[in-house]
Amino acid sequence: MKKLLTAATLALAGFALAGPPAPKKAGIESKDYKWNAQEGEKIEALKLKGDPKRGEEAYEVCSACHLPSGAGRPDGTFPQLAGQNSTVLIKQIADIRAGLRDNPIMYPFAATLTDPQELADVAAYIETLKIPHDNGKGDSKKLDLGKKLYLRDCQTCHMANGEGERGKFYPVLAGQHYKYMLRQATEIRDGKRRNANPDMVKIIKTYSDDEIDAIVDYMSRLEMPDASKGTKKKM
Repeated sequence: MKKLLTAATLALAGFALAGPPAPKKAGIESKDYKWNAQEGEKIEALKLKGDPKRGEEAYEVCSACHLPSGAGRPDGTFPQLAGQNSTVLIKQIADIRAGLRDNPIMYPFAATLTDPQELADVAAYIETLKIPHDNGKGDSKKLDLGKKLYLRDCQTCHMANGEGERGKFYPVLAGQHYKYMLRQATEIRDGKRRNANPDMVKIIKTYSDDEIDAIVDYMSRLEMPDASKGTKKKM
């Protein structure tokens, strides 16, 4: 309880004392954009061995929004992080810190990480958290269409159970909230997520709203075997 209160206090302080706005780095809107360029603190953090014990302490500031379990919020305001590939976590946090991914709410908290080692540590800890099975889901009205689209367009990268691929920085989808994925997929399609993978943009840019809804609903129901990710019990 003490840790949770500490995290909540830090979170409130972050909202109140956000400091200067996040930097802005050219993203997919630029002709020179290169997805996942291997540079900066990201590449330094990827070379390091993360320490989950140290990462647990650094995660306290994250837990007020993403919860101590890493389960996030079913309403989609904050994503489920538990069990996410550490490479993906490092990339996304580094992109936010660099101003390549726009997230003004998270930026002040991401900015509290002091160096690449702390970035590697917190990513290693989050990866140990158990992926929940009670994540937010859609209305299940178009699952046949969603499955057809997923098998055709997404399975190659995100895998059959939504486990992603750490070496290629493809995220885990299993256990992610429907409303969060719906927002992200729509923003990727519409060119609003500036650190998006151009290969994914090409795939979904022709999707209708109904098709995005269907595939996201299907993805929200993907599950991996309990033993495949994480060491902590669901909280």
